[in-house]
Amino acid sequence: MPDRRATPALSFTAILPARHEEEVIQHTIARAASADYPPHLVQILVVCSADDVGTIEQAQAQVNRLRAMGRTNVEVVVFDDGPINKPHGLNTALRYATNDVVAIFDAEDEVQPQLFDIVNTIMSEEDVGCVQAGVQLMNFQSNWYSTFNVLEYFFWFRSRLHYHAKNGAIPLGGNTVFFKRTLIERLGGWDESNLTEDADIGLRLSSMGEKVRVVYDDRYVTKEETPPTLQSFIKQRTRWCQGFMQTLGKGTWKLMPTRRQRFLAWYTLAFPHVQAMLGVYLPVALLSAFVLTVPVPIAMLSWLPVLMLGAHFVMSVVGLYEFTGAHGLKATPGTVVKMAITWFPYQMVLSYAAARALWRQVKGERNWEKTAHVGAHRTAAETAELTNVG
Repeated sequence: MPDRRATPALSFTAILPARHEEEVIQHTIARAASADYPPHLVQILVVCSADDVGTIEQAQAQVNRLRAMGRTNVEVVVFDDGPINKPHGLNTALRYATNDVVAIFDAEDEVQPQLFDIVNTIMSEEDVGCVQAGVQLMNFQSNWYSTFNVLEYFFWFRSRLHYHAKNGAIPLGGNTVFFKRTLIERLGGWDESNLTEDADIGLRLSSMGEKVRVVYDDRYVTKEETPPTLQSFIKQRTRWCQGFMQTLGKGTWKLMPTRRQRFLAWYTLAFPHVQAMLGVYLPVALLSAFVLTVPVPIAMLSWLPVLMLGAHFVMSVVGLYEFTGAHGLKATPGTVVKMAITWFPYQMVLSYAAARALWRQVKGERNWEKTAHVGAHRTAAETAELTNVG
C-alpha cells in the first residue's frame, strides 16, 4: 500500500454488473459515487439485462437522484441479448467505457472511498496494467458456515493472492480489480462461457506475461457478505468449482512460460477435483481409525492427512482473531466452540459442492446459478449515511 498519494491523473470507469439486486443496488451506486476522487474522472456504469425490470428501476431512480444533485457520471446500461451472465454484462459495459482504467465491482459491494486514489497512485508510479485490491466478507456470525467463509476470503486476499502474483500465475478475484482499458480490450474482454471469468482472465494475463499488482490493507478492503442461505452458498461454491474445471480444460495456463507457473495454475484449477474426493476420504478415514487394526507405523501414516486438516482448523482460529482485531470486531470463545462443532460439516459441504460441480461439468450444464444478496455486511449507520448522497 503506497504511503503517499499521487495527484489524480488517471480516469476510471467502474462497472457494476447487477441482476435481481433490488435490495442493494441503490446503496452500492451511492457508495461508488461518493468516492474521494474527482467526479469528472469517474464514470459509473450499472449494467443489467432487459428482463430485470426491478433492478433497472431501482438503479435508474438512484441515477436520477444523483443527477438532480449535479452528478452526471452515472448511467444504467441495458442489454437484451444473451447469455444473461456477468461476463456478458461486463463485455457490454466495456463498449460504453471511456476512461483509462476499468474497475469491476459487484452489486452489493461496499466500495472504500479512497480506493480510486490508491490505484491511481500505483498505476501512475509502477509499470503495471492490472491491480487486484482486497475483498472481505464481514458477517462472520450470521450463520453456522459464515465464519469459515469469511476466513477463506481473509486468507485468500491477504496472503495467497500475493503469492500467485509474485509467481506470475494469478486467478483474479471477481471484483475490486482494475485493468487499463487498452489491456482489457487487447485481451478481447471476458470469456462469456466461463463461470469464473475472473480466474480465467487473470490466467490469460499471466500467460501474456502481464504483471498483476496485488494490494491489501484492512482499512481499504471492499466489504461483502456471505451467501444468506446454505443453498445459495452451495450454488456459489459449485459455480466457482465448475469454473475452475472449465478453465483447467480450456488450457490457457499451458501457455505460461515457466514450469513453476504452469504447475501453480494447474494445482489451483485442479483442486476442486481433490475437494470432491475429500468428501469420500474423510468419513472413511475417521471410520477406519476406530474400526481397523493395523500396525502402528501404518496407522500413524494414515492419520497424516487428518493432522493436516487439524492444523488447518488451528490456523482458522488464529485467523479469526486477526480478522476481528483488524476490523474492530470481537471473537468470543463461543465462536471458537461453534467453529469446532461445524468444521467437519463445513468441509463436507465444500466437498459436496465440488462433487456437484463435477457432475454438472460431466453433464454439460453451464447455466449461471445466481447468488442472492441482502446487505448483511452493512450497518444501519452506513445505510443511513448514503441514503441521500450529496
